Amino acid sequence: MEDSSNLTSLPEEESQNSETNPQNSSNFPSAFSSKPDRPPTQISSVKYAPLDWLGYFDQEDDVCIPDSDNVFHIYKAGTEGPVVFCLHGGGYSGLSFTLSASKIKEKARVIALDLRGHGKSSTDNDLDLSIETLCNDVLAVLKAMFGDSPPAIVLVGHSMGGSVAIHVAAKKALPTLAGLVVVDVVEGTAMASLVHMQKILSNRMQHFSTIEKAIEWSVKGGSLRNIESARLSIPSTLTYDDSRKCYAHRARLEETEQYWRGWYEGLSDKFLSSPVPKLLLLAGTDRLDRTLTIGQMQGKFQMVVVRHTGHAIQEDVPDEFADLILNFISRNRIGPRGVEIPGIRRWGGDERAA
Repeated sequence: MEDSSNLTSLPEEESQNSETNPQNSSNFPSAFSSKPDRPPTQISSVKYAPLDWLGYFDQEDDVCIPDSDNVFHIYKAGTEGPVVFCLHGGGYSGLSFTLSASKIKEKARVIALDLRGHGKSSTDNDLDLSIETLCNDVLAVLKAMFGDSPPAIVLVGHSMGGSVAIHVAAKKALPTLAGLVVVDVVEGTAMASLVHMQKILSNRMQHFSTIEKAIEWSVKGGSLRNIESARLSIPSTLTYDDSRKCYAHRARLEETEQYWRGWYEGLSDKFLSSPVPKLLLLAGTDRLDRTLTIGQMQGKFQMVVVRHTGHAIQEDVPDEFADLILNFISRNRIGPRGVEIPGIRRWGGDERAA
């Protein structure tokens, strides 16, 4: 185990996110379509002005799922190495990994997905955030992108996205899954917090006159501690409300309560039973439940407590987060095609001489 710090509540609880991309009449909205009409932005401060993700990620794309109306938005970076496939927390977006992606891409490929009901993704039911649906979405995106020959995949999930990553790994449907990284979510703490989540969501600020105000709120409220990351990620978590002439959260988490328990129930056992190398990043040791404490003492996974950060570790300390991901890949010898063993390359259990 290593070091770290404290942490606020779950991401889905303090989620300050939503997106600026409204649904349009087409079944397959373009990720690159123009922004909706809106009043001129009154800059509250250059300090909180939005930033463009270009220069961090290399490109964005839409992944259309065959035989459905579902279109998932992704951000990509890097050209070589295993694929670090990033899943954000509830209320966040794929751009939550922007700053860390700019460093990870030097040695690995990065793909950050906008989950259903978040960011620029568009589905037939944006409120179906059941764990089964979210897992199927991830598998469908990977299938659409890589077919039957995916590269080595390292699943990285933050909060709700960490739950999705664990459940996807537990399905054993990804033969090239080479690693699992879970960011600040533990079953015991998550389950205990569910009773408070609805109140937390209803008490947060709901509407913002400008994007700058939303960014300022996220930083001053403490949900994000890195201004640069907030300027990159928060705009994608907002949508423009024409009736109120203001911005609101894109993800309607308060309407998905029926699925919350399913995200976290049985999570610790599923995490420990995953046969791939595992890394748990926490912002406070109080988040380790009994099952994981025993598993950690038995050496079943690596754990790092990241100090001086809040719940969104990947946003608050992106360089340190990127280093932890790259060290995990190196330590476990995860290459573009799987686990690299001297003289041997292994593809999803199939060993061949190099």
